[in-house]
Amino acid sequence: MSQNKTLTLATPFQSKTEHNVQGWERAGSLATGVVMVGKGLRRGGFFGLIQIAIGGVALARGITGHSSAKSLIERGRRDLDQIRSKIERTGEELSVLKANAQAATHSATVTGNDSLKSPKA
Repeated sequence: MSQNKTLTLATPFQSKTEHNVQGWERAGSLATGVVMVGKGLRRGGFFGLIQIAIGGVALARGITGHSSAKSLIERGRRDLDQIRSKIERTGEELSVLKANAQAATHSATVTGNDSLKSPKA
């Protein structure tokens, strides 16, 4: 019995990441990348190199359909939503505790000496 195993190496353009850039956003990244690389090549020099680099990032974003910066922003947004829901739950729990405490004080009767008004001798 022989087993055929194929080893595949993932390149940045073939990585198994989720697609978080789709549709017009992806097409816009491709178009912007092409324009920026073209302008950088025509310009030359240090600033042209910067334009080529930015265009390359935009091209990679459009080709792969994934943006690490967008993933970080989405993760931060999810974390903030979780924190907001925890705060809202805690606020609701505090409201219930307050209502219970108020109900308990209305039905309580105090008998005997109030040590704040007339302390024991």
